[in-house]
Amino acid sequence: MSGTTWVYIFLGIYIIYCFYWGLKGYFTEKTSSGYSIAGRSIPFFAFLMAATAASFSGWTFIGHPGLIWRDGLAYAFASFYVLTIPITGTFFAKRNWLMGKRYGFITPGDMYAYYYNSEAARWLTVITAVLYSIFYSAVQLMAAGALFEVIAGVPFTFGALFLSFIVWFYVCTGGLKASTWVGVIQFILLVGGIILLGFYVIHADVFGGWSEFSRNVFALEPRLRTVPQVINFGLGGGWTAVMILTYMFALMGIQSSPAFTMWNFGIKSPAPLAWQQTFMSTFVVGFALFFFSSFQGIGAKILQLQGIAPFNAMTSDREVIPLLMQQFLPPFMLGLVFVGAIAAIHSTAAPYLGTGGSILLRDVYWRYVKKQEASHAEQIWVNRILATVLTIAALAVGLTSKAALVILGALATAFGFVMYIFQLGVIWGFRFPSVGAVAGTLAGMIAVYLTYSIWPNPLSMHSAFWGTFTGLVVAYICRGIGIKDDEETIKRQQEVRNFLDDIDAPSEKGQQWRTIMKPVVLIWYFFAIGPACILGNNAFSFAGFVPLWSWQIAWWILGIIMMWGLTFKAEMSTTSATQIERAEKETMIVIREA
Repeated sequence: MSGTTWVYIFLGIYIIYCFYWGLKGYFTEKTSSGYSIAGRSIPFFAFLMAATAASFSGWTFIGHPGLIWRDGLAYAFASFYVLTIPITGTFFAKRNWLMGKRYGFITPGDMYAYYYNSEAARWLTVITAVLYSIFYSAVQLMAAGALFEVIAGVPFTFGALFLSFIVWFYVCTGGLKASTWVGVIQFILLVGGIILLGFYVIHADVFGGWSEFSRNVFALEPRLRTVPQVINFGLGGGWTAVMILTYMFALMGIQSSPAFTMWNFGIKSPAPLAWQQTFMSTFVVGFALFFFSSFQGIGAKILQLQGIAPFNAMTSDREVIPLLMQQFLPPFMLGLVFVGAIAAIHSTAAPYLGTGGSILLRDVYWRYVKKQEASHAEQIWVNRILATVLTIAALAVGLTSKAALVILGALATAFGFVMYIFQLGVIWGFRFPSVGAVAGTLAGMIAVYLTYSIWPNPLSMHSAFWGTFTGLVVAYICRGIGIKDDEETIKRQQEVRNFLDDIDAPSEKGQQWRTIMKPVVLIWYFFAIGPACILGNNAFSFAGFVPLWSWQIAWWILGIIMMWGLTFKAEMSTTSATQIERAEKETMIVIREA
């Protein structure tokens, strides 16, 4: 059978699986929280895989190797987001779950509005969630259409609409639980697809084995195998060391985004967090990216420089993966890897569209339109309508403003990182007044836009850095000039602090590890992805990898050890049976569900 036939066979099987979970959710989810946060019952295994799939999108599958092809190994430092994305979860996820259990929060807007005693905090969260849902999903859905067009010859618009219909169906019918269980198979397909394609590329006869492939990598022009400089004193400047570092900040915004905070509320217990952060994300996805995604990107560059079709100067970074799939995969594997790419795309679009609809429902419709008077059934149907509106909006943006997609997608992740301001206050008690938190977050969002679109990347530092830096400065200025919270807000925040500090106090050994890990994390950031990563240009080489690639692999391995120290030994992501028991009993529900 032809490759196109296998594409349709595997796509059909995948659609049946997606529709099964959507319909199952349709007939079983009867409460608002059951639909929007899976009734706080997402099990260990499902979260382990689905949350990992949601962290790494179709951009990981298609765009990441394409940019390695375009920009060389300096861009391959982006693979370190297998650490920097879950490190955000290490900081916040467990305590988000504890907050959701105690106070009954359904959306992050509930949590921020309660802690800061400010409805403005809720509205900023809604704006962030909507921006994220529309623009980030638009990037994913358009990537699906482009891939379907190249591989199967389906017209771009039809392909984008058809593949969007699949994700819309199971999100709207089944809610977050359906998205989670579909995410389980999406994780397997995502990682499996990356490894399979990289395997077939590196074993292709045209490269002549690893020794010949390695020789060609060493022969690449220096621009493609070195970091150009530490910093550029001006606007832009390419993949400098500080751009690499601050670009990782933007991707840290994925797990501080409103969608992921809702997932933290939805899990049955924090038990899977440490395993998801250390093993599934850092080790499993890291293995796929540091080796097999780089094989794809660098392999395509070697083919282009050797004049081997279809790679040439006119090829775009978005076409690299579809062309590699056509060139090197046998028919059966073409179908399997194609569905892997579609699964990667859907794994990100689904939770953002679903949680975006839930946030609009709870924080706007339920609270302001219906004045907290609506039945469960009404909330679920309005939630479906709002998720449908977001899907249509994402498609409209994608199909009409293609030039702006990359800008808007990157803006979304940077806005997610600005949510650190709210999270640092709620979860770790950073002391700035409620007015400072709101003003800082708003200023941060404005700074993100200005340093992305108007004055792009000053000092070759990503807009995510400038947004959160500006936001924290504004928040602390508000404190410095003497703005104070009212008595009710202070009392409310103190009660939260007492609860978290008591229930989540580390053991004596855990506290010792936290003391050790503070400088360890800073040193790792400085050398692995910070200013000192430029040392990797000429540091050391092993197993045929050029020095910069060797540097990345070595610091990835050290990063796995660092994450193990943070999540398990420092107890940042682990919970005891006593903590779980207390969290179930010591509730103080402040949110009406229906």
